[in-house]
Amino acid sequence: MRVNILQHTPNEGPGAIADWCHDRGHEMYVYHPYQFGKLPEASETDMLVILGGPMSPNDDLFWIKEERVLITQLLASDTPIFGACYGAQQIAKVLGSKIGKAPHKEVGWAPVYLQNHVIDGLPEKIVALHWHEEMFEIPTGAHLLYSSDLVKNQGFVFGSHVIGLQFHFEPLADNVREMVVNDGEYALQNNDLKQSPSQILQKQVPSENKQIMYKLLDFITKKK
Repeated sequence: MRVNILQHTPNEGPGAIADWCHDRGHEMYVYHPYQFGKLPEASETDMLVILGGPMSPNDDLFWIKEERVLITQLLASDTPIFGACYGAQQIAKVLGSKIGKAPHKEVGWAPVYLQNHVIDGLPEKIVALHWHEEMFEIPTGAHLLYSSDLVKNQGFVFGSHVIGLQFHFEPLADNVREMVVNDGEYALQNNDLKQSPSQILQKQVPSENKQIMYKLLDFITKKK
């Protein structure tokens, strides 16, 4: 299976998603549309991953709009799609939801709580990395998957092959360090989690996060 990954900033890579691709024997192709303006064709995409980034789906940039064209095509063909943070917002916008400021800016580690059991075997509570100040509405026809203490709309499942998460299960320890050393000042500006860059670095990535990431990706790629 060809997994096409859209990366939107140098310091937010696929992390555990890359490990999943390798462990499952899939071919992974990483695109950088913010730099090169290039996106995969729907016909060459067996699965799409849309990673996070500092931009907003509401920004008036041609490649952001072109990403939504691609998402629309893949939704029509029931192709598996996973979105993290900005990526989840892009999916939600295609599905008709509004994207706007969240009631609280969250940067750092905080628990999220499972809101339904459409996917078997997920824990009721898990600590995840948050790095956002915007959020999506839950699309019509989707199930709310996760909520945090500060922001209700933290994740959704749409059908059997689409998942969007406002937070991050994919970063491994190296990825967290890369995010903090390059973008740590983001945590110092009106952060309602009240965590400094050094505090974020001190927290070990829960080993369960990688396992959950695998479970979510296995769910959306299971055969119909």
